[in-house]
Amino acid sequence: MGLNIKLIIFDLDGTLIDAYKAIAVSFNFTMQKLNLPQQSFHTIKKSVGWGDEGLLKPFVEKENLKKALLIYRRHHKESLKTKSRLFPFAKKVLEYLKKKKYILSVASNRPRKFSDIVLKSLKIKKYFNYILCADQIKRLKPHPDIIYKIMKRFSVKKEATLYVGDMTVDVEAGKRAMVMTIAVLTGSSSKKDLIKAGPDLIFKDISGLLKIL
Repeated sequence: MGLNIKLIIFDLDGTLIDAYKAIAVSFNFTMQKLNLPQQSFHTIKKSVGWGDEGLLKPFVEKENLKKALLIYRRHHKESLKTKSRLFPFAKKVLEYLKKKKYILSVASNRPRKFSDIVLKSLKIKKYFNYILCADQIKRLKPHPDIIYKIMKRFSVKKEATLYVGDMTVDVEAGKRAMVMTIAVLTGSSSKKDLIKAGPDLIFKDISGLLKIL
């Protein structure tokens, strides 16, 4: 394809890792503690992608949101360690890209503390040159700030940057940053919605990167 990519930025949940079970368990634990209705795995999965506050907000009254976040985060610190897994090929792809000297980064709407927990427990933190998360920036994806900040850190132009994510929010962020944007089908957005969002390419999973890099 004649690509001259230097920097590859990955979304985390739904792209590199499957933490949906960990999220669902912590979510319903929180609902139980607040005497609120528990939700199905499908409903919770569809609500992922806008950070933990964005996850809980539609289901919790405004005055209880702070309390809900405290309960969720305390529980999630542990559930992440036991109920998260890497998607197949994730480590193989990261090893290959690192060997090829690409600059690798994470751009996640998760808080940094929780991103670190899951990256360490799944033993992939070592592959990344930089990790940038929701509580380190003012505006979350789909705003492109998180991508701009990573590009600026490494002085890499948009033409040499590739962004990989699983949600329409990721595709929108990548397109607004005017970088090559790839969507994968391992997350919470449907193929139909991703096609509509208009990424440059759509792959079944991140192993598709090996076809172009």
